[in-house]
Amino acid sequence: MGMQTQALVSARWLANMVKSNLVGPSLRVLDTSWYLPMMNRDGKKEFAQTHIPGASHFDIDDCSDRTSQFDHTLPSEEHFSDYVGNLGVSNDSHVVVYDASDFGAFSCTRVWWMFRLFGHSKVSVLNGGFRRWVKEGHPVTEDYTKPPAAHFSATMNRDWVKSFEDVTENITSHRYQVVDVRPYARFLGKEAEPREGVDPGHIPGSKCMPFYDFLDEDGMMLSPEELKRFFQKAQVDLKKPLCGTCGSGVTACHMVLAAHICGAPDATVYDGSWYEWFTKAPKEHIATGISHTLGG
Repeated sequence: MGMQTQALVSARWLANMVKSNLVGPSLRVLDTSWYLPMMNRDGKKEFAQTHIPGASHFDIDDCSDRTSQFDHTLPSEEHFSDYVGNLGVSNDSHVVVYDASDFGAFSCTRVWWMFRLFGHSKVSVLNGGFRRWVKEGHPVTEDYTKPPAAHFSATMNRDWVKSFEDVTENITSHRYQVVDVRPYARFLGKEAEPREGVDPGHIPGSKCMPFYDFLDEDGMMLSPEELKRFFQKAQVDLKKPLCGTCGSGVTACHMVLAAHICGAPDATVYDGSWYEWFTKAPKEHIATGISHTLGG
């Protein structure tokens, strides 16, 4: 599929690949299921019980900088290379990522973005995720055979990652638009954050586009036309630079994927997101209220 790799693939397409025994070195399928503690789910355990045939499990906590005080901070190029290589992914593999969340997509967009960030454009999201796969009646299994290790060489595009210092500077420079994909109530400061000791609120000047609103009621990604209307409604200009943020840098990648589908492939992510921001920012940089919400 080369440089023309589609951002989304259908369950039917992947089922045909599985049926034709084409999952292997040239096509790797990764179950990236990860959940917040409040969801009371364990992605690794669920994978061991049922998954798409031929898939391996990608854990965003294992593939992270474990020395960081913040959750699943990006790993080094070497760590990412070793981790995905041990899952049988080479630089020639087409990678399809999915998760088993009830939303249809939750953590998989983070892994999609990570592959692209580390120089691998041949990566797609399974549209509708495991939820869609099961709904369409495609086969599942508990069997797992670890694939042979492969060589993967990562080169990070550091321009796609924003730091705390970058986002702080942007409050006055307005070099890019900051899009927060957490639920409205957390953005507004009205609903508790899932992490103890972290209050809700938002980065001054950011706009709110909840990640689940990029999906339809069946967990499928909205069409390009619908996505463009959503960005317009949120007063986010796809022709200007974008930076996604959320609780800890996972669901922010929904916005990056949506922008990519709309023809804006260079959206960035604030990796530390709200968890880091609340921990480090002065009180005057903790905003609440409705001034920057969707349509406000």
